[in-house]
Amino acid sequence: MALEIERRFLIKNDSWKKFITKKIFIEQGYLSKSLGDWIIRIRFTGKDYKIALKKHIESFTNFEFEYSIPRKDGEIIMSNLSNTIKKERFYLEVEKKSWIIDCFKEKNFPLEIAEIELPNEKEDLSLPSFVSKEITGLKYFSNFSLANKPFSEWQ
Repeated sequence: MALEIERRFLIKNDSWKKFITKKIFIEQGYLSKSLGDWIIRIRFTGKDYKIALKKHIESFTNFEFEYSIPRKDGEIIMSNLSNTIKKERFYLEVEKKSWIIDCFKEKNFPLEIAEIELPNEKEDLSLPSFVSKEITGLKYFSNFSLANKPFSEWQ
């Protein structure tokens, strides 16, 4: 069974940039209509397309199943979606932990979110100096919600 145990945080400064090990560009869109059901996402990372099926279980744990699909299929699906997001994803190594920073583009700019995947929900986590407020579980910060109601449209 594929489980994703993830915590998310807003970022308070740029000190994370010294920990970057890799960077990619992501465009993703959603075939789902509601956060309450399975979320079906398509993602393009510049080289391949993947379909993911996600479902919230409890706290900060989700089911997540991800599959590669043919490029042509991905192009057709993505070109027929209106609720998409674009972001630069930075991979970091901080005190032997792998972090991700998503810097959103277009209508979600200048939102930046830090994420860390954990082996279990009870893991004791030491927070780096660049993170501020925890947003784990806040639905309006989910990528699905940002694709449907971008950060720039918030009041």
